[in-house]
Amino acid sequence: MASAGKGKRTGGNKPTGTAKKAVKKAATARKPVAKKPAAKGKEGGAWAAVFTPRAPGERRYWLVKSEPSTFSFDDLLAAKDQTTNWDGIRNFAARNFMRDGMKVGDQVLFYHSSVNPQAIVGVCEVVREAYPEPNDPDWCMVDLRAVGPLARPVTLAELKTRPELAGMALLRIGRLSVTPVTPREWHVVRQMATVGT
Repeated sequence: MASAGKGKRTGGNKPTGTAKKAVKKAATARKPVAKKPAAKGKEGGAWAAVFTPRAPGERRYWLVKSEPSTFSFDDLLAAKDQTTNWDGIRNFAARNFMRDGMKVGDQVLFYHSSVNPQAIVGVCEVVREAYPEPNDPDWCMVDLRAVGPLARPVTLAELKTRPELAGMALLRIGRLSVTPVTPREWHVVRQMATVGT
C-alpha cells in the first residue's frame, strides 16, 4: 500500500477542503493547449539556415570576436600574408558554426570585444575551411585573411539602435565568439561604416 499523500487517489478516498480546490484547479489546468505549427525554416533553431546546402557560388557571412589585447585586427593586417588560423574556440555552438558553416570565400566581420567601445572594425574572409587544432583535435580552426579595415568602426551601441539588427546573433547571443550574420545584417553594418566618414 502506498504511503499517505503519495500515489493515485482511489475508491472512497474523496478529497475534502483545500484538497477539493487543488483537484479542481489541476483539472482546469490540464486542458489541452493547441500547439502552434513551427515557423518555416525554424525547425533547427534560429540559425539553422547556416548549415543548409548552398546554392552554387553562394557566399555566407559571419562575425568573429577577439580582445585586441590578445589579437587585434591590426595584428591580422601585420601577419604574414595578412592571414591567421582562428583557433582557441572552446564553445560547442561557435565551433559548430566554424566547422559546419564556414566555407572558403565567406566574408567575416572582425569585432573587438572587451574594450571600450566594443566595435566591428574590419572585414576578413575564410581562406581555409575547418581543420583540427594540432594540440586538441576535438576542436577546430579556420584560416582567415584580412580584406581591410572598415571606413570607421561600428560600435556595439550603434548596432543596438538599429531595428533591422534586432535579431543579429551578436546582439542575441553575445557570449559566442563566432556567429552567423545574415546578408541583410551584413549590408546594414557595411552601410553604417560609411556614414560620417
